[in-house]
Amino acid sequence: MSIKILPQTVADKIAAGEVVERPASVVKELIENAIDAHATTIRVEISKGGKQRIKVADDGAGIPADDVPLAFRRHATSKLSTIEELFQVRTLGFRGEALASIAAVSQLTMTTRPADCTGGTQIRVEGGVQQSLSPVGAPAGTVITVDNLFFNVPARLKFLKADATETGHIFRIVSHYAMAYPEIRFALHSNGRQVFQTDGSGEMFDVLVSVWKLDTARQMVPVHAESDTGIAVDGYVGTPALHRGQRDQLIFFVNRRSIQDRSLAHAVAQAYHTFLPIGRHPVAVLNISLPPEEVDVNVHPTKAEVKFRQPGAVFSAVQRPVRAAVLADAPMVRAAKTVGNGSESGWQGNHAGEPFASLGSGARASRFGFEMQRTLPTDDPFPINDAENSLPPLRVVGQIQQMYIITEGPDGLYLIDQHAAHERILYEKMMAQHATAAVARQQLLSPELLELTPGQAAIVAAELAALNAVGFSLEPFGGTSYRLLAVPEILAKADPTAAFLDIVGEMAEGAVPLAKETHERIALIVCKRAAIKGGQTLSTEEMLALIRLLEQSQNPRTCPHGRPTMIHMSAYRLAREFGRH
Repeated sequence: MSIKILPQTVADKIAAGEVVERPASVVKELIENAIDAHATTIRVEISKGGKQRIKVADDGAGIPADDVPLAFRRHATSKLSTIEELFQVRTLGFRGEALASIAAVSQLTMTTRPADCTGGTQIRVEGGVQQSLSPVGAPAGTVITVDNLFFNVPARLKFLKADATETGHIFRIVSHYAMAYPEIRFALHSNGRQVFQTDGSGEMFDVLVSVWKLDTARQMVPVHAESDTGIAVDGYVGTPALHRGQRDQLIFFVNRRSIQDRSLAHAVAQAYHTFLPIGRHPVAVLNISLPPEEVDVNVHPTKAEVKFRQPGAVFSAVQRPVRAAVLADAPMVRAAKTVGNGSESGWQGNHAGEPFASLGSGARASRFGFEMQRTLPTDDPFPINDAENSLPPLRVVGQIQQMYIITEGPDGLYLIDQHAAHERILYEKMMAQHATAAVARQQLLSPELLELTPGQAAIVAAELAALNAVGFSLEPFGGTSYRLLAVPEILAKADPTAAFLDIVGEMAEGAVPLAKETHERIALIVCKRAAIKGGQTLSTEEMLALIRLLEQSQNPRTCPHGRPTMIHMSAYRLAREFGRH
């Protein structure tokens, strides 16, 4: 096969795929351009999750008429010109690819006017090809309208999620930059309705109130520190009482650039050591300021990742002030480890539901959470399923690392993941109830008022029927608020508000690949939330009950997400490993 140069249109679409993953990618690039243009007001309008239309208007510097066509040439930028500048970037944009990439996969119109010009310019670009260029009357600033994203790359459309999910991703982008630039007024409209707005007061706390409501913002404490190495950290972190089931509210900026960084997330998590229940994650919004030459922002096409010259110094500069803020707020009793009721795991109660009502209570945990059982009760009430996919009768031996149940079968050892096994049991129970239209739900003694973010509210509104199908009962309560009236029975012992927000948070991440229907996807998330966790000590009776229910499952060997629930080591392999064969 001979080597040949790709046509420019194909090369442009390939390059666009690196920058424009989904509608939120377009919003991110256009907001960054507006910020670099010193805008004081940025308005974002979307239709159908940004798939149909994205419109970003700003009152920034605008683009001179002669430069407008050039702005859509790849690698055309006003933000740097030498290799030296690349290693001390002071703007959000610098690659010169955003407008060209967006225009290559959409029908784009841009109207722009510098404040010192009497007239503006309008350009239309479709699929990367300029269609028109003309003078036009316009206010100072820039308005970019992106219609029919991926119209010429239909395969990419198949990878996009539901409108509500894409709206949630866009809200996250807009709200994050509103946090980083509280002096700028941001507004987000979806399908003609305003869902988010900030006043540009310059105070990050005011933005937190707009994003997460006042009750959550009040549970956050300020962080302001500068290390000996000249690294400054500013922002807010949640008190130990404020935590989430997902890491999506760990928000970081480097020189006010929104980034993703596992090391920073670990630094914050380490600061909360011993203060959070197992499986829970803190809430934090932090900006790390350091000289531009100390951080390389040119390591990813979407500029979402950076590389620090001194990662250890940055880690310490973040971990220490966050830890100090947590210690200052946390009651001393929270630092004590509970013995005998969750041991050192930080577990503070059972949310698994029947038949494990006593999980975590009276646990007899040694240092390693290991328990032994030599004999089984003779009055076992659970019959063994003899279907083709069933398990053989298993004898419970003990628990290791508070995560795995050791059992013995007729042909060797079975090591069972307690969380994955319980997920399978709960999922089949929920699906059986749904099939007979007899979903078990627990009515709340008094309705819980849910103050949702615009992104969360969009997801709930779009998936209300599916949420009801798995056992939730909700009713709108004005704006982005809902009243929670009932929850699935398996969540009866959980904090209903925390459980629901965790589930919505996972829904925002997109569909579970193995789920065919929306209610199945939500059921998977509910079961993950309700299942017993790794790190939870189980009594002998609890382990036995779990194994017996697993034996009755139709598909006991995998969890509903497709992960294995067990590892089998045959008697032959055991003998071979010990040199007996």
